[in-house]
Amino acid sequence: MLEAPTLWGLIEARAAATPDAVMAVDEIGREMTFAQYRDRVAVAAAGLAADYDIGPGDVVTWQLPTWLESMVLVGAISRLGATQNPVLPIYREREVGFCVRQARSKLLIVPADFAGFDFVAMAEGIAVDVGGVAILTSDRSLPEGDPVMLGEPPASGDDVRWLFYTSGTTADPKGAQHTDETINAVARGMAAKLLCEQRDRNALAFPFTHIGGITWLFTSLQTGMSNILFEAFIPDVVVKVLSDRGVTLAGSGTYFHQTYLAAQKAADHPLFPEVRCLPGGGAPKPVPLFWEMKEVFNAPIVSGYGLTEAPVLTMGSPLDGDDDLAETEGSPMPGVELKLVKLNGTQAAVGEEGEIRAKAPQLMVGYLDSSLDADGFDEDGYFRTGDLGMLNERNMLTITGRLKDVIIRKGENVSAKEVEDLLYTHPQVADVAVIGLADAERGERVCAVVATAEGAEPLAMADMVAFCKDAGLMVQKIPEQLELVDVIPRNPTGKILKQQLRDTYAG
Repeated sequence: MLEAPTLWGLIEARAAATPDAVMAVDEIGREMTFAQYRDRVAVAAAGLAADYDIGPGDVVTWQLPTWLESMVLVGAISRLGATQNPVLPIYREREVGFCVRQARSKLLIVPADFAGFDFVAMAEGIAVDVGGVAILTSDRSLPEGDPVMLGEPPASGDDVRWLFYTSGTTADPKGAQHTDETINAVARGMAAKLLCEQRDRNALAFPFTHIGGITWLFTSLQTGMSNILFEAFIPDVVVKVLSDRGVTLAGSGTYFHQTYLAAQKAADHPLFPEVRCLPGGGAPKPVPLFWEMKEVFNAPIVSGYGLTEAPVLTMGSPLDGDDDLAETEGSPMPGVELKLVKLNGTQAAVGEEGEIRAKAPQLMVGYLDSSLDADGFDEDGYFRTGDLGMLNERNMLTITGRLKDVIIRKGENVSAKEVEDLLYTHPQVADVAVIGLADAERGERVCAVVATAEGAEPLAMADMVAFCKDAGLMVQKIPEQLELVDVIPRNPTGKILKQQLRDTYAG
């Protein structure tokens, strides 16, 4: 595994070590080797410096799909020593404008049109509102210049070079500050856990602008493995390309795995004969899904747990036992210290639930708005994740829910995840989300939102209640409201949009 303190250092080292190895290929068949990547990065960096005067101290906000050019852009901004702010393509005026304003961005890079949305009009409106920000429209192209004109590359990996914003619903997004070394640390740990090597071909089917996408870039450079890129997750296209390209790491979360499973069930031949594991994360992993995927693909889901502020704190490994892989999110990554704190403030013992708090080499250096740090960290310097979990005797972490996802019904705490995990085992249920809704009598009532399994009859309220009772679920935890939907809404990384569901079914 190659080591370098900066992203640009990794780019140079990998290009020297395996220049002709394929670094990335996209869904339309374009390939880029590691040597080509280094050269294109240098040309684009020179173009950004010449055309937009980008250099150390500048912030570049960019919002592009998962393209080869997006990878080149990341390297170019890094080569210039500037700070970059990747933004998910689903964000619109409110969120992007907030990021540009708070980060004091010098340049905003967007596509002309993507997924039917006019990004240029949005960018121009933001530029008028914020002032002082230039706009670059990039449609699979970047500025070009002479690399001879470039100055010295950054030498330190400890400077803030990344701003990743967490999604905001009722509150403003929060900007997490990262360095090359924090991303380097998580990438190294993930590569070690997943046993990544040069022969691997990874499915990068979620937005590259997510911190997970950037992490896979670092992992590719460290190990020499390649990525298969998709600008959008179109199931038929993704499955065919992954099959044709011989995917070995088929990620990256529950929704993606459900899609692969459905495709394989409909096929008359193995779709992913070379797959060795299915990386997961970003959303709860139903235990039955693990066993079904293992049976169908003869490869395990290997999932991890983390946040934008502290990516991949725990991760499973193909070397772990199946029970742990099915029921946990793995053990702490190298250098990660976890502390689980019960609601009463005392530390949880093995098998006890508590809020997950962490110290880690991949932990952000703080929020851009430093006033948020006080609530983000406890008195001992551990980051407060807001997630609930428990550790088993082998130090494997199971996620049990979120502090804000605990439904308080008549003073009783109801874990949404516990109810979801049970309902997911019902044969008529394809997907499920459990939410708490305001209720004058109960404080909150438990509502189950269910997507019906293909070929099954829609779940009836009486049947759901009987199923929960037969399974031994406490009466207080049984949903009092059932809503049927075609699809459970999720964001591009597979996380259920629970606030959207609460807004839909409130009242």
